[in-house]
Amino acid sequence: MAWALVILAGLLETGFAVNLKLSHGFTKLWPTVSFCVFALGSFGLLTLSLKSLPVGSAYAVWTGIGAAGTAVYGMVYLNEPASTLKLVSISLVIAGVVGLQLSGSGH
Repeated sequence: MAWALVILAGLLETGFAVNLKLSHGFTKLWPTVSFCVFALGSFGLLTLSLKSLPVGSAYAVWTGIGAAGTAVYGMVYLNEPASTLKLVSISLVIAGVVGLQLSGSGH
């Protein structure tokens, strides 16, 4: 259950990173509000997961999901450039996240 919280927190991290960009320096109201909601949810779920998971593994998975999700979102929806190297690098981040989860470090 704690790993599910970390995964959801990582997805919410993607949401807050994207809304941070869309807020244009906190000058646009709704992206700023969305940023706050996503950030609070993400940090809240990460905090709950840390009651039973080691901080190093949980934080690495959280940031990995957030980083990969944000990069993919940017390429798909924000017209950010995609390259083979970028896609391979995102795949390696995801592989690292899966490796950490499979390592049993949370038990």
